[in-house]
Amino acid sequence: MTFVEFEDVSLAYQPGGPAAIENVSIKVEENSFVAVVGPSGCGKSTLMKLVSGLKPVSSGYVYVGNREVKGPLGIVGMAFQQANLLPWRTTLQNVMLPLEIVEPFRSRHRQQRKAHEAMARALLARVGLAGCEDKFPWELSGGMQQRASICRALIHKPRLLMLDEPFGALDAFTREELWCLMRDLWQNEPFTAILVTHDLREAVFLADRVIVMSPRPGRVIDDRTIDLPRPRPLEICYTETFAGHVHALRGQIGHARQH
Repeated sequence: MTFVEFEDVSLAYQPGGPAAIENVSIKVEENSFVAVVGPSGCGKSTLMKLVSGLKPVSSGYVYVGNREVKGPLGIVGMAFQQANLLPWRTTLQNVMLPLEIVEPFRSRHRQQRKAHEAMARALLARVGLAGCEDKFPWELSGGMQQRASICRALIHKPRLLMLDEPFGALDAFTREELWCLMRDLWQNEPFTAILVTHDLREAVFLADRVIVMSPRPGRVIDDRTIDLPRPRPLEICYTETFAGHVHALRGQIGHARQH
């Protein structure tokens, strides 16, 4: 079942100005994991803003769950390159933030605070942050902050998770650790995920499909199925099949930049 759909979507940030994306049509199946790649400025982050309702389209339509997107959506969780944890809140308080904002949790938060706190503690334990609940962001490493950010994005059980370069600022070892964390979270309790990334290995490791965007104005130039078996161990990154996908994607993006 299609859960996210772009129907001939274009967006110019200034009326009459150049288009950031143009004539984009994409369908994302429910509970699938899709990655979007392309050169800088190709409109990857623009797609995120349109799906989450943070920006209206200039033309075309965006649908999430068969409803046209016309404003911010409560069924969406988001994680970015910077963890953006509130410095005056503890890890537990940061993770619980969506439960104070998003319905139906918001209206029940006072009465169910203990249950919400237990949910947050359980999620933190799943990502290896048990014992860090009372620490402030500045007491956590970059990788730990990003784990907390992912927990915050998932705590209200969103049907759609938008990931905008969430591992881009981390060292290679921590990044691969978090790939495996995201793989496990998604496989244990599936949700629809759209990952925007510059890292082609990350896209191939995590995604069922990789959508390739052209330089600005961003258009879809390929929609590649990643036919690697699941669950995927990290060792799969060193196989010929995996390398073949990465090389093909790199070649397409390089070719698009030259034309």
